[in-house]
Amino acid sequence: MVNFLIFNWNSISWIFNYKVISGAISDFSGKISSFFAEIENKINSLGQIAQAENVNFLSRENSLEIPKIGVLAPLIVTDSSEKDLEEGLNRGVVIFPDSALPGQSGQTIILGHSAPANWPKIKYDWVFSRLNELEEKDEIRVYFNNREYTYYVKNKIFLEKGEEIPNYSTDSGNTLLLISCWPPGKNLKRIVVEANSI
Repeated sequence: MVNFLIFNWNSISWIFNYKVISGAISDFSGKISSFFAEIENKINSLGQIAQAENVNFLSRENSLEIPKIGVLAPLIVTDSSEKDLEEGLNRGVVIFPDSALPGQSGQTIILGHSAPANWPKIKYDWVFSRLNELEEKDEIRVYFNNREYTYYVKNKIFLEKGEEIPNYSTDSGNTLLLISCWPPGKNLKRIVVEANSI
């Protein structure tokens, strides 16, 4: 052992040098402090973004909640094929392809099925059956990409089948449109509920 130390002293002498050891520890400690400071800055930045955008960050699945009419449904993003839209509507409500995503400037259009009274709650055929009960200032919550967006009902209209959806979007914000067949379970008209974020 002594021979090993003598012959290899130049290679291992730093182990016994407290200045080298304390310098390495100090350097490592500085890197750890910088790492945690960077994480804290990122967390603070996310908080500032949330305040600026008036949204909350959540670890929650994408979903739509309308407390007044007891709706809590998965929010599905899909492509524009009719098959994918139908499959999405069986699993929840669907963001209409090519409409703005929640939080983006423009119109976010969400589609959902409606069904006659006393329809069994299978799949999500029933989810928008009570849209007609919504009134001005009723609250709608959209949870999307770990953010919560709150909207308030502004208007409700009925369109003829095939009639174009009005454009309510503004340059400064996001408008939410909930659309379903009307009356529930029939494909005669469309009900459109317009809601705005504040």
